[in-house]
Amino acid sequence: MTGWTADTDLVEGIQDALADDVEAFEAAVERELDVLREEIRTGTFDNPQAIVGMEQELYGVDSETTHLRRLPRRLLEYLGCTKELGLHQAELNTSPQPLNAWGLRAQEQELRARLVAAQQATRWNGIDLVSDALWTIPPEGETAREYLDESVEAEGIRVSTNMSESLRYHAMSNVQGDYRPRMELSASHVSFQSDTVIPESLICSVQPHYQAPAADDLPVYFGYALRVAGPLLALGVNSPFFPPDLYDDGATAEDVLADAHMENRIGVFESTLNPVDGDDKVRFPREIRTLEEALERIAADTTVVPFTDLGGSRFDDEWAHFRHKHGTYWRWVRPVFDGATRKAANARVEFRPISAQPTVRDGMAFLATFAGLMESLPRHEHPVEMLTWETARDNFYAAARDGLRADVAWITVDGEETTDPDRIYAELFQYAREGLEKRGIDPGEAAEYLRPLEVRVERGITPARWKHRAVRERVDDGADLDEAITGAQREYVRRQADTLVDGDFTDWLAD
Repeated sequence: MTGWTADTDLVEGIQDALADDVEAFEAAVERELDVLREEIRTGTFDNPQAIVGMEQELYGVDSETTHLRRLPRRLLEYLGCTKELGLHQAELNTSPQPLNAWGLRAQEQELRARLVAAQQATRWNGIDLVSDALWTIPPEGETAREYLDESVEAEGIRVSTNMSESLRYHAMSNVQGDYRPRMELSASHVSFQSDTVIPESLICSVQPHYQAPAADDLPVYFGYALRVAGPLLALGVNSPFFPPDLYDDGATAEDVLADAHMENRIGVFESTLNPVDGDDKVRFPREIRTLEEALERIAADTTVVPFTDLGGSRFDDEWAHFRHKHGTYWRWVRPVFDGATRKAANARVEFRPISAQPTVRDGMAFLATFAGLMESLPRHEHPVEMLTWETARDNFYAAARDGLRADVAWITVDGEETTDPDRIYAELFQYAREGLEKRGIDPGEAAEYLRPLEVRVERGITPARWKHRAVRERVDDGADLDEAITGAQREYVRRQADTLVDGDFTDWLAD
C-alpha cells in the first residue's frame, strides 16, 4: 500500500465533522429525548411477542495461504454486507424474527444463505471468509505492526490506510475534545501504540439481540442479561493469542502460554476505544432501573464526534442525533431503541460479550441460549437477579481471563450462592431450554440448539482452549511462538472450512 494518499473528500468530511457544534448536537439530543419519551408512553415500542436477531462479523483470508486479505468494498456492497472498521472485515445481519421454532430456523437459514452467497463471491477473488475472534496471521509480506501502523497525514488529519472510508471511524482517530481514545493494545506481553483506532479491527464478534414484548420491562431483562454475561462469555471465549509479532521483545512462548487470557477481544476493544482521560466508554454497564434512566444514560454519555446535519426518511430518524450518540455507547450489554418504521419500532437488549464462533451453529447456540434465558429467568423471577452488580462484573472479567476455568458466582433457584460450574451450567441450560419450549419450540429441537454449548461444559473445552492446546502441542514439539500460533491458526481455518455452514465446534473434538 506504499504511496497511498488520503481521499480529499474523506479528509474534508473529517474536518467538517470535527468542526461540528457540540452544543448544538447535544441540544438536538435533548429535544429528541422528548420524542422518545412520548413514543414510549404511547406504547410504540411494545410488541405482542419477543423478537430475536443477530449480527455476525467476519474477516477475509487468502484461500491458499490463510494470510489476512483486504475485502473488495464494491463486492461487500453488492452482497449487502455492512462495512466494518477494517478493510479486511465484513458484517452480516439477520432480519428480526419472532422467537419461535420458525423464527429461529429462519435466523439460521438466513445466516447460512447469506454466508454461502458471500463465500461464493469472495472466492472468485481468492478470499475465504473466516468467523474468528481475533486474527493472528497478517497480510502476506507485512507484519501485523506494519498493517496496523500504516497511515498518512493530510492537512492535519491522520487517516489509516487499512480502515474503511467511514467518516465516523476516521474522525474518532482525530478527535481533540472531551473524548480522546487511547488507541493502544495493552495485554499480557503485548504493548502497542497506534495513531488511529485500527487496533479494534483485530477482533470480530457475534451479537444476539432480544426484543422485549413490553418496553417497560426492558430494565428487568437487562438486569438478567448482566447476570448471565459472565457464564456465557466463559463458554464463548475464542481469542487467547495475538499476531506473534505484536508480542514484546523477550516474551517467550512459555510466558505467552502461561499468561494468555482466553478472551483478549475484551481487552482489545477496551484499550483501543476507552479515553485517555475520563470515564471508560467500553465497560460492563451499570443496571438500569427504568427506561427513563436508560435514555438519560445514553444522552449523557460523552460525545465522540458530533454530527449536527442528520436526517432521513426512517421513522427513527426522528431521534437521529440520539441514535448517532448511541453508536458510541460502547457497553458490553446495551439497550437499543430504533425501528425503520413505526410498526418496526422496538426496545431491545444487545448482547455484545460473545466473540465470533467457529461455526454458524455455534453462534446460533448462543442466540438460542440467550433468548431462552431472557424468556424464562424473568418469568420465574429467578433469584440470580439478587447477585450483586459487583459480582456480575467480576464474573465477566474473570471469564475473559480464564474461560470455563474462571471462578464465576451464581445464585441458584434455591437462593444458594455457588461457584460450582456443574451446578451453574446445569441450571443455566435448564432455564434456557424451558424458555425456548415456552415459545413453542419442540423439546428435541431446543436441546439441539443448546447441545454445542453443553458439550463445551462436559468436555471442559472452548475454542480458546482448543487454540491454546494446539499452540502448546506445537511448542512442545519444538516450534517457536510464531510457528506455533501460525500453525494453530491455519488448522483453525482448515477445520472451519469443513464445518462453518453445516457443522459445529463439537465436530472438531472427535479426534
